Amino acid sequence: MIDKNINKIRSDIPNYVELIAISKTKPNEDIMKAYMNGHRSFGENKIQEMSIKFEELPKDIIWHMVGHVQSNKIKYMAPYVNLIHGVDSFKSIKIINKEGQKNNRILNCLLQLKISEEDSKFGLEANSIKKIIFSDEYDQMKNVKIRGIMAMATNTKNKDIIRNEFIYAKHIFDEISAIDNNFEILSMGMSNDYHIAIECGSNMIRLGSLIFGERNY
Repeated sequence: MIDKNINKIRSDIPNYVELIAISKTKPNEDIMKAYMNGHRSFGENKIQEMSIKFEELPKDIIWHMVGHVQSNKIKYMAPYVNLIHGVDSFKSIKIINKEGQKNNRILNCLLQLKISEEDSKFGLEANSIKKIIFSDEYDQMKNVKIRGIMAMATNTKNKDIIRNEFIYAKHIFDEISAIDNNFEILSMGMSNDYHIAIECGSNMIRLGSLIFGERNY
């Protein structure tokens, strides 16, 4: 079913939207089923689990860290991670740059914009994001590149709330991308709201259960 699920989603989304298969808690066998179907971008929310999978699975897999970023664990993914989604502090940006230097890599990341009022959602206010991106200190960093915004909508069945939150994220994204050419990724939309996210301008979606089925924690 994993093959069929991926094919169905691909046929359902525009070509410009990148699909990240959220493989957290899923075994290597499931990831390989998606891999054999040509899929390469996978997302994990725990660095230890992602690092083990990196060691065991094909090296052309593109790994995304989609969980909340703990500063003291950035060093473990710095040698291989492709994109860090949930960055919500300047402190983390500084550490990512430092670890990028150690590994002779430029580490790509997204700043998490807080668009939901839920306490469980992390993220920065729009003004804080702009302050980081347009600061002299960030401008001098050579081993980290902020590529865009990640946002998570309120967990609700009210589509108007979700749509308004995504529209706001797109507005902030457009403001910054008009000035910063590196700012090109708007990552928003998960299994329950990705259609709305794409309608509102998302060009990267993060789907797990629609591909791999429900998780057993």
